[in-house]
Amino acid sequence: MNLSENAKIVLKKRYLSKDGNGNITETEEGLFRRVAKAIAQSDLFYDKNADVDKTEKEFFDVMTKLDFLPNSPTLMNAGRPLGQLSACFVLPIEDSMESIFETIKMAALIHKSGGGTGFSFSRLRPNGSSVNSTGGVASGPISFLKVFNAATEDVKQGGTRRGANMGILRIDHPDILDFINCKENSKDITNFNISVGITEEFMKAVEKNEDYDLINPYDKKVVGKLNAVEVFNKIIDAAWRNGEPGIVFLDRMNADNVVPKLGEIESTNPCGEQPLLPYESCNLGSINLAHMVKTDNDGKPQIDYDKLERVIGTAVHFLDNVIDVNKYPLDIIDKTTKTTRKIGLGVMGFADLLLLLGIPYNSDEAVETAEKVMAFIDKKAKEKSAELALSRGAFPAFEDSTLYPDKKMRNATVTTIAPTGTLSIIANCSSGIEPIFAYVYIRNVMDGTELIEVNPILKNVLIERGCYSDELMHKIAKEGSLGHIEEIPEDIRRVFVSAHEVSPLFHIKMQAAFQKYVDNAVSKTVNFKNSATRDDVKEVYMLAYKLGCKGVTIYRDGSRSEQVLNIGKVKKENEESSCESCEYRFRDLSPRPRPDITTGFTEKVAIGCGNLYVTVNYDDKGICEIFTNTGRHGGCPSQSEATARLASLALRSGIDVKALIEQLRGIRCPSTIRIPGLKATSCPDAIARVISKVYEYQNGNNKSVNLNNIPDPHPTSTRKMRYCPECGSKIEHEGGCVICKNCGYSKCG
Repeated sequence: MNLSENAKIVLKKRYLSKDGNGNITETEEGLFRRVAKAIAQSDLFYDKNADVDKTEKEFFDVMTKLDFLPNSPTLMNAGRPLGQLSACFVLPIEDSMESIFETIKMAALIHKSGGGTGFSFSRLRPNGSSVNSTGGVASGPISFLKVFNAATEDVKQGGTRRGANMGILRIDHPDILDFINCKENSKDITNFNISVGITEEFMKAVEKNEDYDLINPYDKKVVGKLNAVEVFNKIIDAAWRNGEPGIVFLDRMNADNVVPKLGEIESTNPCGEQPLLPYESCNLGSINLAHMVKTDNDGKPQIDYDKLERVIGTAVHFLDNVIDVNKYPLDIIDKTTKTTRKIGLGVMGFADLLLLLGIPYNSDEAVETAEKVMAFIDKKAKEKSAELALSRGAFPAFEDSTLYPDKKMRNATVTTIAPTGTLSIIANCSSGIEPIFAYVYIRNVMDGTELIEVNPILKNVLIERGCYSDELMHKIAKEGSLGHIEEIPEDIRRVFVSAHEVSPLFHIKMQAAFQKYVDNAVSKTVNFKNSATRDDVKEVYMLAYKLGCKGVTIYRDGSRSEQVLNIGKVKKENEESSCESCEYRFRDLSPRPRPDITTGFTEKVAIGCGNLYVTVNYDDKGICEIFTNTGRHGGCPSQSEATARLASLALRSGIDVKALIEQLRGIRCPSTIRIPGLKATSCPDAIARVISKVYEYQNGNNKSVNLNNIPDPHPTSTRKMRYCPECGSKIEHEGGCVICKNCGYSKCG
């Protein structure tokens, strides 16, 4: 197995089996053997003489070669007592107190077992409606959204992490305006993504600038009208401010509902790529397209369709088996899932594939490649599903499906483009169908040296062209892209574009290209620069509608206080502040533990009372501790020590280094006035100066520098930040989800 160091770290932290004391009890190879063996057993359900050893080897090989990986719950739980292998579920909410709290109970059990949940709150009567059974009034869907949030807030998935939720409300619900802005300044909804369920009728009203009806779901009566353009603009404004709500096109999803007789699709999983009926689950897996390249006789790279077909066949077989060996958290979910047998085969490493083929992500050729590849995957996946139907039977609801009486299928749906945050770290490839966020990362290690992490495809190309150097990698890391680095040949710069160089319109074009050949939906984030306007967001929304997408998720760089991995200029003080609400949980600022081993510097600084010795220590996560000691002449040891302790706590809590320096720098002590020529104006000022030098050293500048030359930091909030809840590192937006590149945390697997 050829695993990267990051992959090994993620597997050890999140996937490998552990005993009761937290000690790891299996190897990386043992994990894949465990999963392959467990999933292969399903063959015996259909043939008592099946060669499960052969199937196990086939599954093991495709995973250990990193050609295909199933969703995270399968890797975590297959062959273990929990045995819950599905990523996400959709649960119904009917308009009664009994139904609401029964669903809450089900959701808690699902989160406990390792899954996320999606809900539609559209059946709940609006706020202020009369309740005949009690003589009171209804509190409305938003109040119960808060109840669901609180109930699932602290339930960890399989004992590993907090689960994710999706909350959807139809555009024609009377409480839609409150829903659009329900997370604007709220601390009550921290564990939900929210999306507005858009109808075709509404979009037509938007195009014609007409009013549309608001309908009470209790009695289906029209209770009011709103102007469609005004409501659409409110959605756009909220998304521009903080990325929420997203939108899903409900009628479009139901047009592709293969089993309409079983019910209406009202919600999706938390990241929006899997529309599901109530009590259905999604069982997902992704093919690593970076491994589907070969060279022709002329040495030119091309897509290896023969290998891709083999992997598709194995993957469909694997995912169908998952449905049978899965230990579902509820009997009704078991029954419903097996009635339709939906699977979701998707991809990762698409951006890497384009790089290997020499195709820029932001090009028409890339869009054409996306269509061609996904059309092939969809076709071959359906062929394999039909083949399985011959030996195992069609899915039980086949005769009630829109597919009847054509060729029998084993699975009602076969393709989905899901986020692959953690999976792509394991496979060492780009995430889902997203462009690459950054090609070079610089990490400071504890011995004071720097570790340069370079995209392997870029590294190989630069070495082949004779222009690779550590100095150049530092420059790429600082710039955030290759676009303006003249030392790199133009043809390389043209191909190796980063996420921030891809226009939002190309993001949508790429999403739409994949959606053409995907049964379910596509999880993707449309990234905007901070300077993007509301009109820019509107243009993308309308294009998504016109090109046939089933939903849209957007993120404007720097629009939330938790900014992920900022490239370029930070928001100025006089610019409009972003909303503090977010689809993910904010954590209270608290210091991470002091590391056992640190590296640092001690500097003697002359102050008014003599000398102050300032020690600044750091680890791989940044500056973490400051000590002070006064010389023989005294000074204010208690005050300087207190300043150092508080600064240490602040830095280990995630407060930005420059923000701390700015608070300490320039404070004056009367003792310095009578001594001309002192560089430090006080003990706090001396501490700030040393912190500044260490900060610069960590960022590749070994010389003493002026404060004004310190690189702009990542934006921070003085109250709360959005960091990885497990390791404290900043998280990135991709695939309609988030991922921590440091430890592998992901809400979506």
